[in-house]
Order: sequence, then C-alpha cells, then structure tokens
Amino acid sequence: MRGHRDVVTVVGHAAAIAAGEWITASGEWVNDRTHGQQFKARFLRTSAPTSADGIEKYLSSGMIRGVGPVYAKKLVRAFGEKVFDVIEATPDRLREVDGIGPVRAASILAAWAEQKAVREIMVFLHSHGVGTARGGEDIQDLWRRCHPGHDREPLSAGAGYPGHRLQTADAIAMKLGIEKTAMIRVRAGISYALTEAMDEGHCGLPTDELVPLAEKLLEVPQELIRTALDLELQEGTVVADRVAETPCVFLAGLHRAERTIAERLTRLANGTLPWPWINPDKALPWVEQRIASCPRGKPGRRGPGSR
Repeated sequence: MRGHRDVVTVVGHAAAIAAGEWITASGEWVNDRTHGQQFKARFLRTSAPTSADGIEKYLSSGMIRGVGPVYAKKLVRAFGEKVFDVIEATPDRLREVDGIGPVRAASILAAWAEQKAVREIMVFLHSHGVGTARGGEDIQDLWRRCHPGHDREPLSAGAGYPGHRLQTADAIAMKLGIEKTAMIRVRAGISYALTEAMDEGHCGLPTDELVPLAEKLLEVPQELIRTALDLELQEGTVVADRVAETPCVFLAGLHRAERTIAERLTRLANGTLPWPWINPDKALPWVEQRIASCPRGKPGRRGPGSR
C-alpha cells in the first residue's frame, strides 16, 4: 500500500483472493481494539498478476482446476507473462505444454472462465451500489444461475436461490429502474417466500398462508401476488398440490423430492424387502449381545432368526 512499508491489514469482502493477485481497495483507516490499525475497505477489486513470478504463484494457489505448482511452472516456462493471454485468446496452445491433454486443457479453460465471471459479477454489483458479503462459492453459483441475462433480469434469475436475500435483489432492481410492482419482482417473490418457509422446515405452504406472507415481504397487493402465482404455476417453477384437503404450493424441486420419498417408503412398506425375514424376538437380544461382546462393537456375520 502506498506510503506504508510494513504489512497492512485490509478488512473487506471479496469473492476470492489468490496469491499473486493485485488488490485495489477504497475505504478508510480504523483502529480495532484487538488488532490495531486496519484499512476497512468499502470496495475491493482483484486483478490478475502481470509478472511471471506472480502468475506462477497465482496458478500454484489452486484457483485454476487442473493446475498445481508443477503445471504452473511448466506454463510460465512455456509462455512467460503471456500465460493468461494464451488461455484467453489461443487456448489450443495449452496442449503445447507437456502433460496437458484435451481433458486438462478443458478443465483449465472452464476454471479460468469461472474466475473471470466472478470478477465480472462483483464489478456489476458494486457498480450498482450493492455490497457483496457473500462467499466465493455462492457468487459463482449465483453467476451460473444469472448469466447471461443477469443485467436484464436479476430477480427472476436469482429466484428461489437459498440465501439470495430479497434486499440484495431489490437493491439491484431499484438501481436498474425496476418498480416494486413489476411482475418480474412479484414472481420472484413467490419463490422467495417459499424459500423463507423452507428455512423454517416447511416443504410448502398452504395457499392461504403463502399469499399473505408474500404480501408482507413484497409490500404489494394480493391481486398482483395471485396473478404472479398463476404465472409461476403455469411455468412449473412452483407446484400446486393438496395436503389432506388443504390446497398448498411447493417449490418444484422440493415437491419432486417429497413425492419420491413417499413412493419409496410405500414400496418398502408394501413390496418385497431387500433382506430375508427376521424374527425380531430372537434377533434383537442376539444383536445386543454381539455388540456388547465384540471388540470395537463389531457384530459377527451370522445370526438367528433369518430362517
């Protein structure tokens, strides 16, 4: 850091920082009671290293799948400071390096694209005044869900994503001029409300509970919410079903999971068991005895009651 010869502690949020990368930060100095002077960054941006030594450190850090210390050294030896240019513009040249075949080359390209995508989404969020306190894996997953339409439909792209809070999506939406009553926002809010219920252990909600909950979260009239719900049902994002006589709505993935579990339990209860019949009156005492007497609790292979 300019004006400082000693190591400086910088506190802030970034998707990931690897050895060899450059960091650009803006913020203010603070005095922490425990750790002393620190630079509290409101904005953090990383950029790829430019020197051969920095590039080798970066590639050795594990940020790029398929490249470790050995291949990092080989790549720098082959391409010098042009390694990233080769990956970006002429990736076929990677196979000039001994040991890099089509599979490893494809892995390197995919990992490079993912790291580039993370940087781009961080810049996108910061450019719209949205802080990013999310972890690197979450941002990568969010990018995969949003790209390439993230700059057009940030809400629908992130709908139903656990942990993708409505406040963050709303902040982006407002910066892009999306109204609170926009159908794209209300439709995303249906999945968001069900995700909130999922965090409390529910796989779905009665329709009469979902609509008021969405109304409270989104602050829009119920008529808009019911219209949005109909559209989400038509698209298959959510599923309508009955629990006893109560009409309910489920996230599509959870509904499939619940039905699969129920079908397998029914099959176990009514079908042929995958093990022979066991006499529990004989088997349980035998198991208890074997567990108590065997070293480290390892029971024997044979037992009574199986005939």
